Amino acid sequence: MFEFHPKLIALFTGIGLVILGAVYLIVGPEINPLHNGPAGGSPLSAYAVGQVANFRPHDTPQPVPDLEFQDGNGKKVHLSDFKGHVVLLNLWASWCVPCREEMPTLDALQGEMGSDKFQVLALSVDKDGLEDARSFLKSINATHLALYNDPTSRANFQMKGYGLPTTVLLSAKGEELGRIVGPAEWNTPEAKALMQAAIKSYGH
Repeated sequence: MFEFHPKLIALFTGIGLVILGAVYLIVGPEINPLHNGPAGGSPLSAYAVGQVANFRPHDTPQPVPDLEFQDGNGKKVHLSDFKGHVVLLNLWASWCVPCREEMPTLDALQGEMGSDKFQVLALSVDKDGLEDARSFLKSINATHLALYNDPTSRANFQMKGYGLPTTVLLSAKGEELGRIVGPAEWNTPEAKALMQAAIKSYGH
């Protein structure tokens, strides 16, 4: 009996996620069940411009599941462990070309803005585990991003990601403030202004 090779399954899965992400970008937040009405009620709405124009803020912060994943040492970690920080949660995979292209900008953002108030949490959903993600981060000389991985890929479904990359902005209380589906330039003035606004409004 013919069996699909795991790498082929991963490829088809990736293609499907990219297509879903493209549909999201075309149709917009109307298809997003997490979108809480028209943009405008959030203090972050004014910052969805330029390189982060695709950011879709919620009128009010939304609850998120307490994701479970592993750190670079294989230790179990939960999303709730990051409460107290405004978190930019980036769901990515080493086989996702747009993810690979934006990762250096996420590393730069963490290097410039990472603090006791803000953190970039780049969560790999590579099914082969930590090593693919570790290898890629090493290849781009990422020196500021910590390594996290969810080999089950459950995080992508729990967060209702429509494609990779999906990047979710979380308050210090662990609630979703808004998201971008698709890549962005995260070390630009517009992105930094959005993060600063989130820290000011939701960093406590």
